[in-house]
Amino acid sequence: MSIPQAFWFPCIVATTNLWHNCLGHPTPRILNLLVSGNKIVSPSRRFLAQCQACPLGKSSRQLLQPTGHKTTTPLDLIFSDVWDHAPMFSSYGFCYFFIFIDLHTKHIWYYPLVAKSDVFSIFQRFQHLLSVGFHLRLNLFKLIGAVNIIN
Repeated sequence: MSIPQAFWFPCIVATTNLWHNCLGHPTPRILNLLVSGNKIVSPSRRFLAQCQACPLGKSSRQLLQPTGHKTTTPLDLIFSDVWDHAPMFSSYGFCYFFIFIDLHTKHIWYYPLVAKSDVFSIFQRFQHLLSVGFHLRLNLFKLIGAVNIIN
């Protein structure tokens, strides 16, 4: 019979900025409440730098206008969009985003891109995903950003 053992490992001192990132970007007021209530330990009670992710998380785009298209089954109609040049690069260097949205289910496939020239290869990957995973082939038509599925 084995005896349970516990190991103690000293942790690094987490800055307020590190706590901010780890806890999902709470406001400075919430973070100060956690520090003052001894819920988290931090050597400083103030932010050392402006968080770049917070303004992006609060930004929004206009809603898509109704298209007038109706679907009866999933993958009948898929819209796609390339989000042009993000205000800042991700930690992996992505600054473009390519999305596909199933009009019926609202399911979204999201592909981060380093360069806009990667759009075609991502489209081919998505096309392969549908053909292998769902036995469907894509039929492109003139409506900008829309992809029609043919069984």
